[in-house]
Amino acid sequence: MTVTTSTAGHHSASLDLGVIGNCSIAALIDRRARIVWGCFPRFDRDPVFCSLIDNRGEDGDDEPEKGFFGIELVGMTRCEQGYLDNTAILSSVLSDDQGNAIEILDFAPRFVRYERFFRPPQLVRRVRRVSGRPRIRVLVKPCLGIGEEPDEITRGSNHVRYVGADQTIRLTTNAPLSYVVEGTPFAVDQSYSFFIGSDEALRAEIETTSREFLDKTTDYWRDWVRSLSIPFEYQKEVIRAAITLKLCSFEETGAIVAALTTSIPEAPGTQRNWDYRYCWLRDAYFVVHALNRLGTTRTMEDYLGFITNIVDTFSESGAEHLPPLYPITRGGSLTEFEARNLSGYRGHKPVRFGNGAATQIQNDGYGAVVLAATHSFFDRRLIQPGKEALFGQLERMGELAIAYFDKPDAGPWELREKEAVHSFSSVMCWTACDRLARIAGTLGRADRKEFWKGEAKRLKATIAEQIWNETKGHFVSTFGGEDLDATLLLLAELGFVKPDDARFVATVEAIGRDLKRGDLLLRYATQDDFGYMHTGFLICAFWYVDALNAIGRSEEAKELFGRILQRRNSFGLLSEDADLKTGELWGNFPQTYSHVGLINCAMRLSRDWEEAF
Repeated sequence: MTVTTSTAGHHSASLDLGVIGNCSIAALIDRRARIVWGCFPRFDRDPVFCSLIDNRGEDGDDEPEKGFFGIELVGMTRCEQGYLDNTAILSSVLSDDQGNAIEILDFAPRFVRYERFFRPPQLVRRVRRVSGRPRIRVLVKPCLGIGEEPDEITRGSNHVRYVGADQTIRLTTNAPLSYVVEGTPFAVDQSYSFFIGSDEALRAEIETTSREFLDKTTDYWRDWVRSLSIPFEYQKEVIRAAITLKLCSFEETGAIVAALTTSIPEAPGTQRNWDYRYCWLRDAYFVVHALNRLGTTRTMEDYLGFITNIVDTFSESGAEHLPPLYPITRGGSLTEFEARNLSGYRGHKPVRFGNGAATQIQNDGYGAVVLAATHSFFDRRLIQPGKEALFGQLERMGELAIAYFDKPDAGPWELREKEAVHSFSSVMCWTACDRLARIAGTLGRADRKEFWKGEAKRLKATIAEQIWNETKGHFVSTFGGEDLDATLLLLAELGFVKPDDARFVATVEAIGRDLKRGDLLLRYATQDDFGYMHTGFLICAFWYVDALNAIGRSEEAKELFGRILQRRNSFGLLSEDADLKTGELWGNFPQTYSHVGLINCAMRLSRDWEEAF
């Protein structure tokens, strides 16, 4: 996919961004080929490039003064961008009206070296002349600390060090260093490379190393894509979503973050600005499901390892409530605070770091962990399959599910001032018992299988009675309630009801009537802590597509899926939310959940390869 932008006039901040990364770090690149977001030395650290959430104008149209890395073609009027096929390497061709043009290749090195993955906290930018006699201006304006300029800038023969109190960033380049430091334009009469990342010396020739890293990173991504299991239809969409999902994984621990950013508002002016650079247990089953369908066994096993490490730690702690989210290393603080010195995405404050939802009670987590871990007991490809010891720890999750299935919590939407017995949380607790029975069966534990089957049956009877509203004629979002929410679309997916159950069919139809807005869905139509919803939550639209397909409305599902795909940005990526009328993307970006939904829908809706030709 190649997209062209005219760069004349207004330059509004937007989520029309490309992403690059290497499973240690990631960066977002805008339609002028500027790096506008990137954290070092990993996803959840302070952003070195933060101009995406520090736009001084209400519309984000002020030129940033800091927090970005720009390579500007003097007189630029056009920018054509696209990924090299089947890679996470972004090409930007900048041109003017006089026949001058350059290409920038952006990537984060990732390849096998010395029998292990080489994935340094480092970005590489390669610049070459395409035509004419182009002149560029290089503007490197990192922040160290949250939104703070470096305390000191020092120079060597081919590098610049940006020194802060807690971190130092090094730029190494074969470009004229004085021009780079001073922002002076110069002609591109040879290829130039820029390495930016941790304060480590590059002990090799710059241009040769840059070429080597590019070639090996290209080979890595193309080999990885070759190994994917993809549907016959929607191949490009699934490949890009799969690469994006991979880029949201922190390979060192196996964690997969919900998104790479913080504080992109779910909707303008709502203060629904949250930090998503963490791992939510709620996502676990759906992420494992997508990874399994793609055949990315190693990434899936690493992620399962992260989840089972959480189980180990929680079991040892003796705690009663499982936190709903974790840092990518499972350690460190998630204390939420506001960075008042950052003006926010398009001026929308607050900018938050950390996430207060970590201290909430969310009872669906027990089921989420058991659901995800269940896979390890049935997949013979895994090097570390589930065994008796893990089953014993998962039984503790089941015990807590039994204890809390009918107790109030913040629910799947993490309400901050309201609690109720949420249907989704209760069904997930039932799921924990149901899957434990299945695990016990495969382990030959007949006694435990019967115990968990009995508990699942008991919980299901209570839950089914409490979440069915006879007057409304559909399932509802809370025990004894009247309202709908989109998680009810998952009841068949989770196995709580069969897809042809008249109650489920009626619920899907009610959601289509009451929550659907155009091609998108609200999470719920009721007022919460911050008012009413003003954007569609993209994963809910994918759930609706799956539910339509499950109840036999397959053609309608396929048509709707095609229209939802049009909400992707120019690079084929999705955020969390989209404007109900314009389709403009809002919310943190790129959103793991949205891409997982895309993958799972595509797999279900596509024709089989055997049917294709």
